[in-house]
Amino acid sequence: MRRSTWLLVPASIFATACNTGGDRSADTPAADTATAAASAGPAAIVTVLYNAPKNAASFEKYYQETHLPLVVANQGEIGFKRADLTKFESALDGKKPAFYRQAELYFDSMADLQKGVATAGFKKVADDLGNFASGGLIGMVATTTNDHGTATGEPGAIVTVIYKAPKDTVAFEKYYAETHLPLVVKSQPEIGFTRAELTRFNANLDGSKPARYRQAELYFPSLDAAKKGLGTPAFKKVGADLANFASGGLDALIGVETK
Repeated sequence: MRRSTWLLVPASIFATACNTGGDRSADTPAADTATAAASAGPAAIVTVLYNAPKNAASFEKYYQETHLPLVVANQGEIGFKRADLTKFESALDGKKPAFYRQAELYFDSMADLQKGVATAGFKKVADDLGNFASGGLIGMVATTTNDHGTATGEPGAIVTVIYKAPKDTVAFEKYYAETHLPLVVKSQPEIGFTRAELTRFNANLDGSKPARYRQAELYFPSLDAAKKGLGTPAFKKVGADLANFASGGLDALIGVETK
């Protein structure tokens, strides 16, 4: 998903992307088994993954002082219900993370997302990206595939796994639902994450095939708690299992939630 130029599209094209990506494909499961609770329906998400900027200090200053206030000022018009902001600290192996930041805008449904991205408020937000995202970015539309739950409101840490397109999506989904997710659920008490959010990317914002396939986020109350969880035998089992189905590769990152 890394690209040398960032993607900016008008709201009308964005809405078209949502139309093409909103329906589940034939090999998409109705729901994942990572939680026994059932949601009223899948939430729809605008996901933005930022590459490392040319100047991190300049990025953060503009992001905090100008871009985020602009997003907040237009929330009512756009209609998203929640925003999750993550700054990646490193890859799970301690190396430089594949991405710098992630922003996720949650809508109650794909219909609400389509309506929101067609607004003048969303266009203002999208047009502002070019003023600070000097390293480039990728924007995608996604739907949650489990009970997406509620945010706690307190910053914590997140282990994020971003899957590239597998060689066989049917085989991926079967193993993911029947073997990997039950292993994650079984391991939750030892690993110590408080909730998990699973999403499947529908399309890039220009309507093209999504640059990534799926994302899984494990939420922890703190960075220390996340690091402790990553060191458990249970997490090592979960990590070792990835090779059994993630045939397209993946990026595994650890980050902190920011406001």
